[in-house]
Amino acid sequence: MVRLTILIISIFMIMNQSDALSKEKKKAEKIFPYTTYTETLPNGLKVILIPMPSDGLVSYYSVVRTGSRDEYEPGHTGFAHFFEHMMFRGTKKYPGNVYDKLVISMGADANAYTTDDYTCYHLSITKDNLEKVMELESDRFQNLFYEEQVFKTESGAVYGEYRKGKTSPFFWIWEKLLSSAFTKHTYKHTTIGFEEDIKAMPTMYDYSISFFNRYYRPENVILLIVGDIKPKDVMPMIKKYYGEWKKGYIPSKVETEPKQTAEIVTEVTYPGKSLPILSIAYKGSAYNPADKEVMAAILLGDLAFGENSALYKKLYINEQKVQFLEPQFERNRDPFLWIIWAMVNDEKDLDYVKKEIISTAEFYKNNLVSKTELDNLKKRLKYIYLMNLDTPAKVAGTLAKEIAITTTVESVDIAFATIEKLTPEDIQKAAKKYFNTEQRTIVTLKGSI
Repeated sequence: MVRLTILIISIFMIMNQSDALSKEKKKAEKIFPYTTYTETLPNGLKVILIPMPSDGLVSYYSVVRTGSRDEYEPGHTGFAHFFEHMMFRGTKKYPGNVYDKLVISMGADANAYTTDDYTCYHLSITKDNLEKVMELESDRFQNLFYEEQVFKTESGAVYGEYRKGKTSPFFWIWEKLLSSAFTKHTYKHTTIGFEEDIKAMPTMYDYSISFFNRYYRPENVILLIVGDIKPKDVMPMIKKYYGEWKKGYIPSKVETEPKQTAEIVTEVTYPGKSLPILSIAYKGSAYNPADKEVMAAILLGDLAFGENSALYKKLYINEQKVQFLEPQFERNRDPFLWIIWAMVNDEKDLDYVKKEIISTAEFYKNNLVSKTELDNLKKRLKYIYLMNLDTPAKVAGTLAKEIAITTTVESVDIAFATIEKLTPEDIQKAAKKYFNTEQRTIVTLKGSI
């Protein structure tokens, strides 16, 4: 009987140890270091609160899940970016000049940016100003007001921004790459829009109101607040200021891009002086942190063309053929492009650099990356990510794209868990899937001077 009792106790001890080990394992697998609090209001507004030690600092992000991707109506590109401007025009209660004075008086920093997949508004503040900022932000998101003359003035300023952008050769090749690689999907136009649409924008006041009413709705916005906060104190304020915001989001009708069946090769001439620029792009997949092929492809970009790659050392360091070699394997809501960029020092080396990039892509289709090299990249990615989470602004800024695409912070842990499982065989499989000639678009830019 005593032996039986001891056996039972031993079994329970082993079970408890096993549970403890299991909990530690789960804890070790968690990459994002802060506790998150998530709640969705009845009107659909998703709220993500992340308390962290920050000596009274708070970062306040409003992520609108609408970008240039959502501009599907012909003749109406550029409006997502346009509203980045217009949101600072204010409301009847707090006109733009009043809003600016209040923000400045707080010593706050307010700004915004627009991408293909989302638009983001952000402020860095102190916690004692949180409620006033919440009042200001909730007011302009619900009650934005501008008259037609103000609209015309601002849309004219946007066209000025477009013309300024055209002074850069990178603007020209980016515009050419997107318009060449896509036929149906709205990724075909840049975030600022097609020039003819921007020029016509001053005549589209009524459409602008429609755009705001469809997309600036609680179901399409995620509120992210990070820093010296307590969720139990912040949530009542959020419900007070955002609770009456009316639903009304209407999803955009984005066409699926047909499968590319032949390589596209084209050129663009920059009306000025520039070294040749080469972009070699392959059709990618939509971002999915749980998809091994997608995550393997993102790592593949760094392994094959990043600063630690053999090709980078060859073309940039040893042979000095390029000003830079850089992969752009981004996370996007829909299938986008995975791009290799190079600025070539001498035009006569363009074909050589192009051949080397394509040969490298073929190499990874036919050869395994070393496990050591892959493991080192995994460690480096984790280190870089964690080192960029030391302030509220950095945490919120890092998370903005992630939550815009996936709507959750948990996707960070899912992504790193997927990365951790990747093998050299997974990297090769991704290379075979994506590095294909028929899915490739090559654009070369040359200066005219």
